[in-house]
Amino acid sequence: MDKKVLISGAGVGGATAAYWLAHKGFDVTVVERAATERSSGNPVDVKGPAVEVVEKMGVMPRLREVASAVDRMTFVDAAGRRVAGVPLRMFQGGAGEREVEVPRADLASILLDAARDRVEFLWGDTITDLSQDAAGVDVGFAGAPPARFDAVIGADGLHSAVRRLAFGPEQQFVRHAGMYVATLPIGVPFGDDTEVIIYNTPGRAVSIHPTKGHAIATFMFRGDAVPGYDHRDLAQHKNLVAEAFPDASWRLPELLDQVHTAEDLYFDSVSRVRAPHWSTGRIGLVGDAAAAVSLFGDGSTLAIAGAYRLAEELSQSPTDIADALRRYETGHRPLVDSKQQGFRAARAMLLPGTRTGIALRNTAARLAPALAGIRRTRTA
Repeated sequence: MDKKVLISGAGVGGATAAYWLAHKGFDVTVVERAATERSSGNPVDVKGPAVEVVEKMGVMPRLREVASAVDRMTFVDAAGRRVAGVPLRMFQGGAGEREVEVPRADLASILLDAARDRVEFLWGDTITDLSQDAAGVDVGFAGAPPARFDAVIGADGLHSAVRRLAFGPEQQFVRHAGMYVATLPIGVPFGDDTEVIIYNTPGRAVSIHPTKGHAIATFMFRGDAVPGYDHRDLAQHKNLVAEAFPDASWRLPELLDQVHTAEDLYFDSVSRVRAPHWSTGRIGLVGDAAAAVSLFGDGSTLAIAGAYRLAEELSQSPTDIADALRRYETGHRPLVDSKQQGFRAARAMLLPGTRTGIALRNTAARLAPALAGIRRTRTA
């Protein structure tokens, strides 16, 4: 097949799309703004429809090697005492014990390794111009010479360059959801390998997630959109985290010390991405570039499932790219829409806004396993 596809973004969705498009016979190039693979990011789930995709790719054994052993979420008070918790099996996506949770960086790296031998990568570069006609898309790059492709796929996340160039300014599609999140590996074991620990103050949360002896810290806080916010300004991000957590309770001082010295701190707003259409002609979007907001790791699952469906549709009609992209959206959008609707419930559990809300959440968490058992009994 003499069809050339450019994918912007070497994350989870981009790597999956690259693998499957190359597998289907397309000539695939991936352009990634970062010079290297990212090392930070929260643990994410591969569950539901994504499980079959990674099994078909043959990478599930590698994912299990780096998978966490976490099976519960535990809430603690300022003294570190466990006050409530919920089993994570309550959030399984339908594939049961086949599902895994892995650090996002490991997931992306393993997916990239699967595609690496059949895909060309342009690291440290980005798309600067898109111009399409009936026969293809002309692409300008910041570094590489201009090139022409049969299709361009934006898998470049919340701040997608492809979406901005082909669909319109970011503010048309991205809405701040009233939260910010930062993650960084802290490089040392932290507590029990089978539990995520979460400490809350009103509108604030810090979680520690163990991953094979190297924990990942996550800072979440509620807040309005920050004037002049720059998603690439590391110094600004560190200041925002420090300002959001001024008290010295629990283990915040030692964790904030690591924030101050971090070289690879992931930080961004939690935002809703809602585009009325995921394609325009030969240009399409997948993953967070098309639709976002998930606080339970479903973003990676959706990106994997969406990228696979996109590749399937393109392989079915490689001479009619526009129609294939429309079919991909028709098939995948219902799954994405159903996941986006759970945002408020997720925020209420992870980030209660008041002390009363924290107390109510803890009570609900203590009751949840019993209530789940009752529901299972009634449906048996």
